[in-house]
Amino acid sequence: MPGRGPAAHIGRQVDKSENFWKTTWRLCRYMAPWKWLFLMVLVFAIGSTIFQIITPKILGQATTTIFNGVLKGYREIKLGQHLTKFPINFTKIGQILISVAIMYAISAALAFFQQIIMANVSQKIVYRLRADLKAKLQRLPVNYYDSHSNGDIMSRAVNDMDNIAGTLQQSLAQMVTSAVTFVGVLIMMLTISWQLTLIACVTVPLGLVVVAIIAPQSQRFFARQQKSLGLLNDQVEESFSGHAIVKTFNREQPSIKRFKKQNDIYYRASWKAQMISGLIMPMMNFVKNFGYVLVAIAGGIKVAHRQITLGNVQAFLQYVNQFTQPITQLANLANTIQAAVASGERIFEILDEPEMKETQVAINDQPANGSKIKFDQVDFGYSADNILIKNMNLDVKSGEKVAIVGPTGAGKTTMINLLERFYDINSGSLKLKGQDTRNLTREEVRKHFAMVLQDTWLFTGTIFDNIKYGREDASEQAVYQAAKAAHADTFIRQLPDGYQTVLNEDASNISQGQRQLLTIARAFLADPEILILDEATSSVDTRTEILIQQAMDRLLKGRTSFVVAHRLSTVRDADEILVMNHGMIIETGTHDSLMKKNGFYADLYNSQFAAPIN
Repeated sequence: MPGRGPAAHIGRQVDKSENFWKTTWRLCRYMAPWKWLFLMVLVFAIGSTIFQIITPKILGQATTTIFNGVLKGYREIKLGQHLTKFPINFTKIGQILISVAIMYAISAALAFFQQIIMANVSQKIVYRLRADLKAKLQRLPVNYYDSHSNGDIMSRAVNDMDNIAGTLQQSLAQMVTSAVTFVGVLIMMLTISWQLTLIACVTVPLGLVVVAIIAPQSQRFFARQQKSLGLLNDQVEESFSGHAIVKTFNREQPSIKRFKKQNDIYYRASWKAQMISGLIMPMMNFVKNFGYVLVAIAGGIKVAHRQITLGNVQAFLQYVNQFTQPITQLANLANTIQAAVASGERIFEILDEPEMKETQVAINDQPANGSKIKFDQVDFGYSADNILIKNMNLDVKSGEKVAIVGPTGAGKTTMINLLERFYDINSGSLKLKGQDTRNLTREEVRKHFAMVLQDTWLFTGTIFDNIKYGREDASEQAVYQAAKAAHADTFIRQLPDGYQTVLNEDASNISQGQRQLLTIARAFLADPEILILDEATSSVDTRTEILIQQAMDRLLKGRTSFVVAHRLSTVRDADEILVMNHGMIIETGTHDSLMKKNGFYADLYNSQFAAPIN
């Protein structure tokens, strides 16, 4: 089966590094702490290979001893001597076999220790690289995640890491082994016969021609195969993720037809790629066997003319078998190492991404009636060409409830992103308790906030652990109290395992409304100074919404809060309502004062409660 032999990766499509040597040097720097272990691995690899190379010639001496004993016996028989056995020196043969067994055992032991050390070192290197990547991902600004898909980031963190680990563990030692084998075998063949060595070397260019002709063709077909596979995977993912809609509109058969068409394209591309790739090993074996036959004929002629011993011919034939193997392995390793360096480059791209400036400055607490959050002539845009918030001014006092309303795209979520310092403002200043947030670490800023979003996020684990995520040092009783305050305790205790119920990957074993209650309970437990609610009750029924609103009133008492709302009935009691449109605050005031203005807010409010048109 193609893909499992020594030429497994020859001709396969691989990602290529744009800065091969620069990336290789950076990977080498990660290896630096274990350089002495690497040196030991190389010594063991060279030693193991040398013992493997020497043994065929020594073993050939046993064949020569047997052959010479047989010839001597036949000569004695011709002279009329009676023999009960051929005069073969079995003592010498036994000594040779013991020597060969010891050398093979030493070679195996060196290879064994080499693999153990290399496996340990390679995992340590990747462990350090993975830790650096994880730390970097935590420091990256949110806009990086906006411009990179989760699948791409996961591929770098998992697949590329595994690719580097596998290459370090197998390919580096294999590269040394192959190079030493090639050179060592060539030297040993020369010590036996330079004429036979010249014949054996004739096959080397033939092998290189095979690789040079077939590999590029194979690579092109593998590229088509990978492209077809990607399209097939996209189609399968799309069909399964939207299977309910597909069934609702009776689109099963069109979906199956689309899959069959793409599957046929993938089949044809894959068949061609595997067929062309599969030609490499038979062709390489043909070249090797061709050289083997030439050497066997020439060696036989030399033995007949007593120009070389039979044992040396036997050893030489073993060397011929070993001679072409390193060439195939090195060609294979070239692709493997190229792919590993490309993986390293993808990881280093993340490590080189610019980070937000972090400066540790202690927050100076101000009196309770002082400013908690202050926007002062703030401008912000996700790009320099698209400014969304312009000249925003806002002063929020401690304990105030601020509602943010406006049509879709008005800038409500953007304002929340600035509060949490997911993004830094372009100009002006945004202050938390008198300190510019750009002079505070993001961790320092965010420990003053808790958020409840419309899109719930729960991880695979127990309900208890998901609530406790709001404050890890919380007591068991505090978790129960938070759940009761969020009106989640009743439904949790009705589950078969109660608080120890394990949520699956998407938390789909509870309803959307129940998921929302758990995130609200998490916010209760966090007990923040500043609470951000983004349509927090959008997924619960009207009765539960009323209960939660009452609980929220208790939670918000004495705390500063920002409430993003689309249903304006939920923010009538806000201390101040910010009406946003096109990134600007166009109206501010209480519900009553804004209704009296009969402006943009009044139009929004009246449109939500207008009688439906029949």
